[in-house]
Amino acid sequence: MENEETKTVPKSWAMVGGDGPRSYAQNSSYQRGVLDVVNELMNEGIKETLDFKSPCFDSSNVCTFRIADFGCSAGPNTFLAMEKIMEAVEQKYHAQFQNSPPLEFQVFFNDVTGNDFNTLFKTLPSYQKYFAAGVPGTFYGRLFPKSTLHLAYSSYSLHWLSKVPEEVVDTKSPAWNKGSIQCRGTAKEVAKAYSAQFKTDMDNFLNARAQEIIGGGLMVIITLGLPNGILLSQTVAGICNELFGSCLIDMAKLGVISEEKVDSFNLPLYYSSAKELEEIIKNNGHFCIERMNMLNNPMMNRKLDVQFVISQFRAIFQGLLEEHFGRDHVDKIFEYFAKKFAENYDSVFNGATPQHVDHFILLKRNIN
Repeated sequence: MENEETKTVPKSWAMVGGDGPRSYAQNSSYQRGVLDVVNELMNEGIKETLDFKSPCFDSSNVCTFRIADFGCSAGPNTFLAMEKIMEAVEQKYHAQFQNSPPLEFQVFFNDVTGNDFNTLFKTLPSYQKYFAAGVPGTFYGRLFPKSTLHLAYSSYSLHWLSKVPEEVVDTKSPAWNKGSIQCRGTAKEVAKAYSAQFKTDMDNFLNARAQEIIGGGLMVIITLGLPNGILLSQTVAGICNELFGSCLIDMAKLGVISEEKVDSFNLPLYYSSAKELEEIIKNNGHFCIERMNMLNNPMMNRKLDVQFVISQFRAIFQGLLEEHFGRDHVDKIFEYFAKKFAENYDSVFNGATPQHVDHFILLKRNIN
């Protein structure tokens, strides 16, 4: 059913599909690493805050518990997360009801329409104990009927903006971001434009989920962010992005890609602070913050080799680069980036540079 909230589909790019050596499925161990850290937080949060007084029983006295992963990509991380969530829900359910009616799970896997759902469902575990369905579309709009979900989950997705702020690619705007491909945080007008876009997107996401999640239902959000008071340009992630941007500038000077294309290229990413996220959620008013933690991904403690970093970059950004610069240039871009990254490796990973953080947020839908 079409409504005003789902008519406008923002431009979006999927991660590299398939299960080959360049695929996101084979290059998402960093994203998987955070699951080990958040498992305990999710278990405790579900145990303490999930309330089965909220209706999930049907006419046959079966409880159908519906979960949705917003930004699932092509697996396998989403399957691991769903398994952990279902284990925690089952424990709470059987602890609350001594003679428990049957509990069934329905899991919805959502991502943009360009996502490789074929690979996702080909790798669906044969032992899964839930009914699975794919839901293509932007999570910045409505995707489900009202009050149908009991728990929503989103990991490493909400730092992706629905679009690059228009001001940062407008040559006449004080927010024109010439010379950089990201929101470094040092240019006030650029930071203001990115922050405003993030707030708009987060409001749209929260408003849509508020319609879909039952009163008392839960939402788990894991997203990339910054420690309070730290700029992206000061972090390892920001330095890597800046190094990548310098490769594009070099290639424009060499005549490989056009300078105009480079000047108009910006990453649609925003790393928020905990303070900023808390303010947006509280002002939105639909959810109560039950838990909010800043975490460090265990992968940050490892010395990452050059090939690992390049493979991660490519699995994430290849589609974006193909759209902007053309498919013929992508191999050259990553070959140049690999060379330049190797030359600057010690200055990037010097042990003293601040790291970005992962925000873990557990929200409970207010009961109207």
